Amino acid sequence: MSIWVDVATVSSGVNVVVLLALSAVWARNYLTFRSKHAVGLLVFGVFLLAENALAFYMYILDPTLSGWFSTDVPVIAWRLMMLLHVFETVGLVFLAWITFD
Repeated sequence: MSIWVDVATVSSGVNVVVLLALSAVWARNYLTFRSKHAVGLLVFGVFLLAENALAFYMYILDPTLSGWFSTDVPVIAWRLMMLLHVFETVGLVFLAWITFD
């Protein structure tokens, strides 16, 4: 089951990095244009960043939760959690490609 933990951890770490970059662009756009669209994207990015940072913390740093996730969570739950993180990573990478193009 370690592969599911590793994939979910890497995906959430990549999500944190991509969301930091996207949030920086959206914050700069808000400061430049003062539009609702830019602030909406920034709020979305900050909340999604918080969710991924918390997931990354739970997978890597918290000794109790990381041990529990790697040993007591059923395999089907890990596969679904990993799949959600991977789908999110694909969506964020596509969003970053559009944003930075």
